[in-house]
Amino acid sequence: MNILLLRPHPGNDRFGLGPFFRVEPLGLEYIGAALRAHGHTVSAADLRFRPGAATWVRRTRPRLVGISCLHALEYERVVETAREVRRASPDAFIFVGGHAAAAFPAPLECDAVDAICRDDGEEIVPLVAAALAKGGRLDEVPGLRLREPDGWRDTPCLDRQTCLDLVPLPARDLVDRHRSGYHCLLFKPVWLVETARGCPHRCSFCSVWQLYGRSCRERSIAAVVEDFATAGDSIFVADDLFWHNPARSLELADALKKRRIFKRWILVQTRTDLICRSADLMAAWRPLAKDFDIFLGLEAATDKGLAGITKDSGVAESVEAVRLARELRYGINGNFLIDPDWDEDDFRDLWGFVARYGLQRAGFTILTPLPGTDFFREVAPRIARQPWSNFDMHHLLWDPRVGAPRFFELYAETWRRSILNTSGDKSLVDWMKQVRPSQIPYIARVLWRTQRMMKPEAYLREYEATRPRTTEPLVDFSAGACCGGAA
Repeated sequence: MNILLLRPHPGNDRFGLGPFFRVEPLGLEYIGAALRAHGHTVSAADLRFRPGAATWVRRTRPRLVGISCLHALEYERVVETAREVRRASPDAFIFVGGHAAAAFPAPLECDAVDAICRDDGEEIVPLVAAALAKGGRLDEVPGLRLREPDGWRDTPCLDRQTCLDLVPLPARDLVDRHRSGYHCLLFKPVWLVETARGCPHRCSFCSVWQLYGRSCRERSIAAVVEDFATAGDSIFVADDLFWHNPARSLELADALKKRRIFKRWILVQTRTDLICRSADLMAAWRPLAKDFDIFLGLEAATDKGLAGITKDSGVAESVEAVRLARELRYGINGNFLIDPDWDEDDFRDLWGFVARYGLQRAGFTILTPLPGTDFFREVAPRIARQPWSNFDMHHLLWDPRVGAPRFFELYAETWRRSILNTSGDKSLVDWMKQVRPSQIPYIARVLWRTQRMMKPEAYLREYEATRPRTTEPLVDFSAGACCGGAA
């Protein structure tokens, strides 16, 4: 069977760090590998590059089209893509999967979509293809939300979580034509690697742990080593919580060293409290890359702020984690959450914290209730009729305490204290000195786009242009359920 997998353009990326991050569609690569193992002919198209969906449908003539939906801000664009595919191929079976689709499928329930995958795609999508090929019953395929004549219904969940080694290696060749366009921070091209999936913690703003039931599954050491070996020289590890399992993490570091697999650059994501109790582990990993960056969810500058988002760690852990990581020569890229309910003193507390501990490499995102979280359900009355494209963590979803004009003045001032401000501590020339001459156009273009984050008037114009003008709900906020996993 001919199968086409699509990664849509996310749409609104006028604000935030989106210009610094464009990574390969790893979930589609794993699903593609699984489908190939069952004898299917698979094509994948990253629609962030040309051509568009209709052209790919005409080229590949697929019986089955899968569309990824990773983030809430993509809901509207995914539906648009499904309608474009339907016009180009009325008889194709169209399904949607990915994190946002599994966590909260309601916005995707339209006549252009036939099914929504509510669990790990590596296992479910081949079952869908088999049912279509053999004339089987789709309502017997687990982990789906199916469109039927009388409405949408769920099929039974998988009876156990999918083993991540079901597919040893992703089919990266599916998007090799775009490899030079995948970048992260100062590095390009970049490869995305997953060693584990899920998180056992319970941060109120995060949908990962709620989707996976606070579980954390791991790929085998052998599979991860082979993935590192075949990937390129700059790697972004996609795990939500790297180094979660200390014993396994040490074993993996040893296995990579034995294979003499060393990289130019590695970026991982983890927690501050984990770093504080893992000095030996971090020391073991540091030699594996010339430059090794850690992305930390610092979230707040006070213990009160951290307690309010159920972080289960305090500011003392943030400070100690930064100190320890720097002592071991790791680079620190952090992120803080900006609450629309802050007053001016809260902003000044953050500015002081950033200056005191040298955290100018941090990012600052607006606290956003992600679909599928308890937080989303709690604030539903305050965010009625918001377009999904505003869920990019850089739009206000409800009126801030200090008023929108003042909020954006304070928010832009916060960004001006970061190294992205080319009129601040790090000039455009300083940035260009860090990249190869061939990459100067890339970094100049990215930095030019991010400078609007320093301008309150740009934020205010966007706010006025995109804020809802009616209180009629956009969707049923109580809808949406998941089985507990999604690729």
